Amino acid sequence: MLAQLSAWLLRLWGWKVTGQYPRHVPKLVLIVAPHTSNWDFVVGVLVKWAYRLRANYVGKHTLFKGPFGALFRWLGGIPVDRTRRSNFVAAMADVFRQRDYLHLVLAPEGTRKKVERFRTGFYHIARTATVPIALCKFDWGKKEVHFEPQLFFPTDNESKDLAYLWNYFKDLVGRNPAQGIA
Repeated sequence: MLAQLSAWLLRLWGWKVTGQYPRHVPKLVLIVAPHTSNWDFVVGVLVKWAYRLRANYVGKHTLFKGPFGALFRWLGGIPVDRTRRSNFVAAMADVFRQRDYLHLVLAPEGTRKKVERFRTGFYHIARTATVPIALCKFDWGKKEVHFEPQLFFPTDNESKDLAYLWNYFKDLVGRNPAQGIA
């Protein structure tokens, strides 16, 4: 029922999903860009439900307190305390080691604001956990969510890898076009 309702809402709002989601891969980091609005989360959850995807995301630990904590966990959230000086990369690599299946969704910009380069946490998590990176485009101009069928495997050349990933996403239109990838 939830899948059908979500698929109906996506169609009603004019969204289409293309490409191929890597269900067969038990562990990966899924980067979604551009991330310019909280509406990206809504569309992402609808895609998750419509296609019955098993995916998790990280969020500010404060979101998981109070009455909405259970909801955010049910939606696949993993709380992260960003106020402490902690090694987020190592902590997330440990989460990968503890689970048999984990598709961790992250926005490579690390913010909804305009950026001129990606933050590198997603990249270092994938390298440390030795998992591939799946690529997902959110193109609000076309109202299309596209899952790149080819997985990306980080190499020892971080600058070259990040340049490749930047170029893959750079021409997309976010919900707020003035924000996102410059």
